[in-house]
Amino acid sequence: MTNPGLSPLETLAASVKEAAKVLNITSSQQRNDAISRIAENLLLYQEEILVANAADIAAAKKNGITPAMIDRLTLTPERIIGIADACRQVISLPDPLGKADYGTTLQNGLEMVRVKVPLGVIGIIYEARPNVTVDAAVLCLKSGNACLLKGGKEAIHSNMAFTKVMAQSLAEAGLPTHCVGLIEDTSRETATQMMRLNGYLDVLIPRGGAGLIRAVVENATVPVIETGVGNCHIYVDDGADLTMAVDIIDNAKTSRPSVCNAVETILVHEAIAEEFLPLLKERLDRHQVAWRGCKKTQTILGTVIQPATEADYATEYNDYIICCKVVQHMEEAIAHIDQYSTRHSEAILTNDYRRSQEFTRRVDAAAVYVNASTRFTDGGEFGFGAEIGISTQKLHARGPMGLEQLTSWKYILRGNGQTRQ
Repeated sequence: MTNPGLSPLETLAASVKEAAKVLNITSSQQRNDAISRIAENLLLYQEEILVANAADIAAAKKNGITPAMIDRLTLTPERIIGIADACRQVISLPDPLGKADYGTTLQNGLEMVRVKVPLGVIGIIYEARPNVTVDAAVLCLKSGNACLLKGGKEAIHSNMAFTKVMAQSLAEAGLPTHCVGLIEDTSRETATQMMRLNGYLDVLIPRGGAGLIRAVVENATVPVIETGVGNCHIYVDDGADLTMAVDIIDNAKTSRPSVCNAVETILVHEAIAEEFLPLLKERLDRHQVAWRGCKKTQTILGTVIQPATEADYATEYNDYIICCKVVQHMEEAIAHIDQYSTRHSEAILTNDYRRSQEFTRRVDAAAVYVNASTRFTDGGEFGFGAEIGISTQKLHARGPMGLEQLTSWKYILRGNGQTRQ
């Protein structure tokens, strides 16, 4: 029964909280059945989803959204199949709940066991990536959490279509449809209200650009796990294989420039800069990548390179734009990363084992790579299944947030009459 004293947002949040109580006592089989039905119904209702997505894309183009961001927004039959496959991958993962990872008998004879339990109700605010709607919901379901979702206005039709499919799937599996709740009001005012749903949300996870993350951190009164912002760097050492370095940076920048694990700045050792930078520019020119560079970069590549500003070095472009700085040594590269990194993903390309070890030890980020693209920072690539986001903070969870990161602990103690003196 609806409480007349609650706002529409609170009413929805209350329904999600009640659904979480049901999820908390479901079996792994029940939750997997619901996810399986979601995967099947995504394909069954593919045409309806694509029609809804087409409305979002048309509006995005009318509003002048960049091609890279439209790519992030776009759904295709292949991408829907990929989302369904990600659901099935989550099904195949071990159930994280109910496992005892520690046990002991206390001096007073109490038998103590620590077990994994859901966080409860997870709120997720995200931007123009409709696949997040399903990825996040499925991970929450598998880990026994209900979720309250708020996507960006750019993807509202797609998000509503996905949520409709998931609600039907949950009902078919005998679970409350509000295990997954979607806030359809995309206004900033409602977003701010969501950030203050104490008593309904156990944790809030923002997934998006720097502006969204900052808004959540500044306005939320519920606990927050920061994710998403990826000002990622690749340092090309003077001991690097230059052919390999070109391939890696090309992949890290152009395979999907709109995602948070794409590289934004390259740092190049001065000893190889004159040889390496023309090779890299020739490759990136195939994708019309725009450059921002330091004076040494401009000297080597010419006036076509725009001068890099402090703001450029601090920017996550999510676009076909790259910054370049020529450095004297690895020490300077690490100092630059320390100043501008968002602690997401950083890489060194080198054949010097000692330097690679020093880089991985000193660079503070959720993922640090040696001779590989930053694009691998992803829950699926790490074997975690789909992910809710990449945590760039250190409390509770860091890196790709899969099933294990969506749980907490409960201590269960069994006695035979013990009382504390």
